[in-house]
Amino acid sequence: MTLALLRRLPRPHTLRARLTCGLVVLLAVSCAAVGLAAVVGLRGFLTGRLDEQLTEAGNRFAVSLEHKGELPSGTDDHDGDEHGDTRHQAIGTFGARLVDGTATHAAVVRPSGTENVALTAGDEKRLTAIPADGKAHTVDLSALDDYRVLVTSGIDGDVLITGLPLEPVEATVHRLELLAGIVFGLALTVTGVAGALWVRWSLRPLSRVAATATRVSELPLASGEVALPPRAPESDPRSEVGQVAGAFNRMLGHVEDALTKRHASEERLRSFAADASHELRTPVASVRGHAELALLHPGPVPPEIKRALERIAAESSRMGEMVDEMLLLARLDAGRPLERHPVDLTMLVLDAVTDARAAGPDHRWTLELPEEPVTVTGDAHRLQQLLANLLANARGHTPVGTKVTVSLEIETETETEIETETESGAGAGAGAGATAAVLTVHDDGPGVPEDIQPGVFERFTRADRRRTDAPGGGAGLGLSIVAAVAEAHGGQVSLRSAPGSTTFTVRLSTG
Repeated sequence: MTLALLRRLPRPHTLRARLTCGLVVLLAVSCAAVGLAAVVGLRGFLTGRLDEQLTEAGNRFAVSLEHKGELPSGTDDHDGDEHGDTRHQAIGTFGARLVDGTATHAAVVRPSGTENVALTAGDEKRLTAIPADGKAHTVDLSALDDYRVLVTSGIDGDVLITGLPLEPVEATVHRLELLAGIVFGLALTVTGVAGALWVRWSLRPLSRVAATATRVSELPLASGEVALPPRAPESDPRSEVGQVAGAFNRMLGHVEDALTKRHASEERLRSFAADASHELRTPVASVRGHAELALLHPGPVPPEIKRALERIAAESSRMGEMVDEMLLLARLDAGRPLERHPVDLTMLVLDAVTDARAAGPDHRWTLELPEEPVTVTGDAHRLQQLLANLLANARGHTPVGTKVTVSLEIETETETEIETETESGAGAGAGAGATAAVLTVHDDGPGVPEDIQPGVFERFTRADRRRTDAPGGGAGLGLSIVAAVAEAHGGQVSLRSAPGSTTFTVRLSTG
């Protein structure tokens, strides 16, 4: 039960709280040990002094009871004689005479004289059990509480008992316990506050390391140039906290060097992709032009040659599209500014669905548009390319007869935030009270395989990797262009897919 209760107690989680609690607990244990030792020592000392006093008093009062008749209640014997002598007895002294285990006389010294005491059978039994060994023993009398008693044998074969009360000893010990409790409680309180301040001051360098680590964790480290925050202040390198700060700063230095090298490598790769794409456009167009020109030759052309020229024209056209896509991605990666003009998104969607219906007549195309036109600010050509790639993806990865539904609506920022919590993808949010244009492309096809959903917007991602070299197959850049164009417009794109239901959602700010 005790262990279960201890497990339910709240436990400190921070290092500062644990150190402070540990300090207070250790001090409390030390105070308890000192207090217990003081109480036990004081009780033993006072009990010893009481035993000495009892030995010095002897059995004079008990002897007076042995040879005197029963003392009437309230009799004053302060003048004393050889019977009932109380002249040298302390107040509270107890005397009793036992014959065959029965008390014939029992009295106690009061300030006004002696007073008879009525002993119960239990009291007589406890007194009879005390040995006459010349040593003091503690006994609990029902009428007088705890006493230290000394048992001696009388001259008539009876037993004489003399005792002194333990109440002064217990009162003194209780006062010590109360005083120790107050002093130790104040000491624990002061130590707890001072210890917390001291631990907090001692751990300030560690708190600065944690603050620096928090700022680093909030930085976008995935790509681009990253400026790391200033290093954490270092303290005494001989201390553990100083060693942690030094090691952390060295780690940040290594991370910064790695990020700088990665950014330089990315810049070189982007520059290479842009230059290569730009340089490839001309020879690819030339190859395509010569192939088409050869097909227009009026003379007879062998079927094999004609087939080869047709394949050259088709593959050069496909290569030209790939080069254009790579060049677009390189430009978007380089952060080149897009055109910023009001764009009628409703009209772009209508035109894109019309083109998709012409290109894929075997699919069932459905369009859902709001009553009022939806206008966004951006690059109309890039947004048209975004729409074309989404619809081409729906057409190219679903079987004949699949229903594709394209819808456009206006959504407030609050609704957007609630919806975003359940979807993947993130983008720049609009200001308070702003609205967003939400474009969705939904199909009831087989869905996107689960293993590629996390990287579906990455470059060169294919639903069927086995068709990498298949004629007419895409390069896996369509959805990455969709994501890049949406991000360039301050928006986001997300995917929810399961067998029989796939939905791509694009959100763009209308501001």
